[in-house]
Amino acid sequence: QLDADNYETDPCLKEIRRAENYSWMDIITIHKDKLPNYEEKIKTFYEEHLHLDDEIRYILDGSGYFDVRDKDDKWIRISMEKGDMITLPAGIYHRFTLDENNYVKAMRLFVGEPVWTAYNRPADDLPARKQYMNFLAEEA
Repeated sequence: QLDADNYETDPCLKEIRRAENYSWMDIITIHKDKLPNYEEKIKTFYEEHLHLDDEIRYILDGSGYFDVRDKDDKWIRISMEKGDMITLPAGIYHRFTLDENNYVKAMRLFVGEPVWTAYNRPADDLPARKQYMNFLAEEA
């Protein structure tokens, strides 16, 4: 049980960061008054893409949706709100959008230095995508 109001001192978050080796973090506030180039960023977040590393997000305030593709390439919408943490594996196609509140404050966590590169679909030739697809095949 994570404590989003006291994330700076939350022992559960500290333990997750230690156990998963999340050595780098920052906080992003997605709101028209807080995020430079808001409209452009929102469009970028909603464009279907993947990353070469896991994407870890911890919602500190507000809410939004992560959409991910299932093994049949259909969308699954994941509602995220204050206190929720998600790890999207490298190679999974996904996108993010705000809900009707148009506000979210999230912690971004990384193993090592952050890599912000998003590869828009199609990116099926990338090793991370191939590895993810192999994982899905093994699980089936």
